[in-house]
Amino acid sequence: MININMRNIPFSPPDITDAEIEEVIKTMKSGWITTGPRTKLFEMKIAEYIGSNKAVCLNSATAAMELTLRILGIGVGDEVITTAYTYTATASVIEHVGAKIVLVDNAADSYEMDYEKLADAITERTKAIIPVDLAGKMCDYKTIYKVLESKKELFKANNEFQKLFDRVIVMSDAAHAFGAEANGLKCGNVADFTCFSFHAVKNLTTAEGGAVVWRDRIGLDDEWLYKQFMLYSLHGQSKDALAKTQKGSWEYDIIYPAYKCNMTDIMAGFGLIQLNRYDGLMNKRKEIIEMYDNALLPLRIQRLVHYGENFSSSGHLYLTRIPGIGVVERNEIITRMAEAGIVCNVHYKPLPMFTAYKNLGFDIEDYPNAFSMYENEITLPLHTLLSKEDIDYVTGTLKNLLNEIQVR
Repeated sequence: MININMRNIPFSPPDITDAEIEEVIKTMKSGWITTGPRTKLFEMKIAEYIGSNKAVCLNSATAAMELTLRILGIGVGDEVITTAYTYTATASVIEHVGAKIVLVDNAADSYEMDYEKLADAITERTKAIIPVDLAGKMCDYKTIYKVLESKKELFKANNEFQKLFDRVIVMSDAAHAFGAEANGLKCGNVADFTCFSFHAVKNLTTAEGGAVVWRDRIGLDDEWLYKQFMLYSLHGQSKDALAKTQKGSWEYDIIYPAYKCNMTDIMAGFGLIQLNRYDGLMNKRKEIIEMYDNALLPLRIQRLVHYGENFSSSGHLYLTRIPGIGVVERNEIITRMAEAGIVCNVHYKPLPMFTAYKNLGFDIEDYPNAFSMYENEITLPLHTLLSKEDIDYVTGTLKNLLNEIQVR
């Protein structure tokens, strides 16, 4: 029998208006569709929004992280630390540059890494740490920097650029956290380097895309660093396509054999409109999170706290944990929710559980806290197209399923 009251609630569709569509059409009609004036404008607007001197737009957050590691000169013989509780991109970029992946377990009942174990993981080969601002909530960077300062004597710089930092470098995987704030600072102004994602499921989307920004440091040449990202992202070519259009300016050099991961003007045009709308999109996410919180509070479901006295997340994901259940029951709930038209997810399956990381020698038995967070985690739909009726339907369906499980 068909349930006529069943709703269709996708997990995270993009919020696209006629304004984005019109801007993309305008870009295509302009005759300039690859990296050009809109990409440069988007970079400028991102830097203004965050309060950084420069921003670099690329085709993904993964590219932003990998190029940052390469420009820092991190590679074979080096170690980079990150959390076991993240998406593969955070760790795979370490493998790409030839460095050793060092995974740290979560703290107990936390989505963040155990900072005491972080301290223990730092060696003379450690060049960087990649914290993950999961679900859009910024990590405890104050503690991270305190740990790095306590291990400062171990840091051995490989080049002049690394010497500017004189400690392990912090590169944040802030794929979820564009617009988040903590202790009066916007995400992008805390880590040494911060990498954002504009993938289709992100709060601000360009379909695919990403960006990297960096903090002001004494001795850091912003123009030089920006140029390095341009070179690394476009084959090491000394002039981009826009510069080559200047009269008589066809000739260029290849400085080194580099990569191809630039953003296009079509993507940037899309992003410019999204950025204009972003404060409103963030407010809508906050309203939805508050509705979820109010509905789920009586059910004793554990939830990631997005807002507090001195922090505000980007509201990217709504993470819940169901006390007293394991993987089998959790997966059954997700299947039953899907049968009711509600798409849920899990963030994240710890990296040591995947074949690729098992083959690198990682074992989930060494990461018990990460597994504990994973085994009963369910991520509920969270996007700006949800209505109050949708939220009521999601939470009501979940409540009924939990009652059924308890009855058994």
